[in-house]
Amino acid sequence: MKIYLPRLTDQVAATMPVSLPAVSAAGAGEVILVVEDDPMMLKFTTEAVRELGYTALHADNAAAALAILDKRPDIRLLFTDVVMPDVGGKKLADEAVRKHPDLKILYTTGYTANAVVHGGVLDAGVNLLGKPFTLEQLSTKLRLVLDQ
Repeated sequence: MKIYLPRLTDQVAATMPVSLPAVSAAGAGEVILVVEDDPMMLKFTTEAVRELGYTALHADNAAAALAILDKRPDIRLLFTDVVMPDVGGKKLADEAVRKHPDLKILYTTGYTANAVVHGGVLDAGVNLLGKPFTLEQLSTKLRLVLDQ
């Protein structure tokens, strides 16, 4: 198999941006709880949320997340992985919203939206951000969900 791509010329290169646009800090100190079972993804996401100007708390499982939610009523958004061992993101979110009805929920997964919705894991129309995501995508989605 061969793939033919157009050659990059100096003229085209001159019109291409030198760097990616900077993502502005969108958070106003709002508190977000990040729940992720993968340690590297948890670290990356927590740091990204902080870089966006939010206060980021983190947990590596549902039990730890619920304990944090009990201690911190100022959490505005739960950003949770869908597929986790023991208790998944959907069950975690259901319990969290039962205790804190105003809590916003944003799910994330490495699976396609079709797989998690049609597989019965999540309901259609939920707020979902697929992995991997960019800082700009994260910023946009967090602000969108917080402003709903």
